[in-house]
This record gives sequence, structure tokens and C-alpha cells, in this order.
Amino acid sequence: MSIKNSITAALKQNLLPGLVLQCFALAIVLIYFFVPASQPVYAWFGILKHLYGYGYSFVATAVFGGLIPFLYLYATDRLDKTRSYLGLLAFYLIFWGLKGIEVDYFYQLQGQWFGYENTVQTIVLKAAVDQFCYSAFWAAPSITIVYLWVECGYDFRKWINAMDRKFFCVKIPTVILSNWMVWIPAVSIVYSMPQDLQIPLFNLVLCFWVLILAVLNKR
Repeated sequence: MSIKNSITAALKQNLLPGLVLQCFALAIVLIYFFVPASQPVYAWFGILKHLYGYGYSFVATAVFGGLIPFLYLYATDRLDKTRSYLGLLAFYLIFWGLKGIEVDYFYQLQGQWFGYENTVQTIVLKAAVDQFCYSAFWAAPSITIVYLWVECGYDFRKWINAMDRKFFCVKIPTVILSNWMVWIPAVSIVYSMPQDLQIPLFNLVLCFWVLILAVLNKR
């Protein structure tokens, strides 16, 4: 499949899920700002994040990025039956837990660089650095490469051979495009939230994005 066809397929496959996801994230933010009765719930998540820091980021991201998608893949019979389900679960939990720490650290760097004000200028700057630097050159490619390793049954020789020209010229650009479709609006919404609520909202968005990525990666 050519990169043009792959991009077209990605657009069709991710348009509706992306719109639903963005509306969901926007609804959470609107509820936070305009429904006073919701404040105790948001405050509880904010307190947890403030108290446990990176520990919260690891556990919460492992649950939303690892456990919930794993249970979905298991329930829909998308897991490879030739592999240990326990091993796959351990991989998902550890991988996404570490990603949670990475994203938390990146968000804090963004806060140091641009501040935490929810002005249009601050949000645009953060979203641009997030999506066109961090995500395009590191986050999306690294996730795709690691997931390929899992698809190859943790066989390093098979994994290296699978990273051919088509993988780098077609699959990774397709994943980056899909990432932009979902995350450019989503991170703009995330960065509009207070510091301690950015990771909790990120985790909700991540849960749906990992499900999309899992479908794109067949297993």
C-alpha cells in the first residue's frame, strides 16, 4: 500500500473516533469550568496527582493505557493466542506506566518553558511543541516501533528485519498522521486545564488512542 492510500485509510478510520474523542475531552473541560458541582471530583484527582506525583502518573497511565485496552483486546479476541496473556499484560502495564512518567515530565517541562496559564498563546505554543516535536519525532515513532517488537513475538532478528523501508516510509507516517488527528485538538484541551489535572485528562484521551493504535496494528 502506498503512503497516499495509507493516509487516506487512516483519515477514514480515525475521523469519527477522533471527533468522538475530542468531543468527550471538551465535555470534561466544559464541565470543569461551568458545572460547580463537579469540582469535588476534579479536586480529588488533582489531589492524588499532587500527592503522588510520578507514582500517580505511572499507575494511572498503566491502567488507562495498558490495563483497559488489554481487557478490550482480550474481550474482542484480538490477542495473539500463541503468547502468554500474562506476559502481554505485564508489557502493557510497564510500557504505558513508564510512558506516563515520560509524559508527566514533558508536561512539567512545558510548564517551565511556557507557564500554566490557559491563554490562547500558551496553549498554542504547548500544542505545537507537543505535536510537531515531541510526538512527531519521538512519541508516535517509539510507540509504533515497540509495538512492532511485540507483534514480532519479542524476536529481535525478526523485529529488525520488519523495520524496512515500507515501515519507516508508510506505517510510521500513517501513525503520526493518525496521532495528529486525535491529539492536536486533544492536547489543546489538556493544556487548558490546571497543572494537576492535565495528566488525569491525558489518561482518559490516551485510553481511546491506544485502542485506535491497537486496531491499526492488527493485534
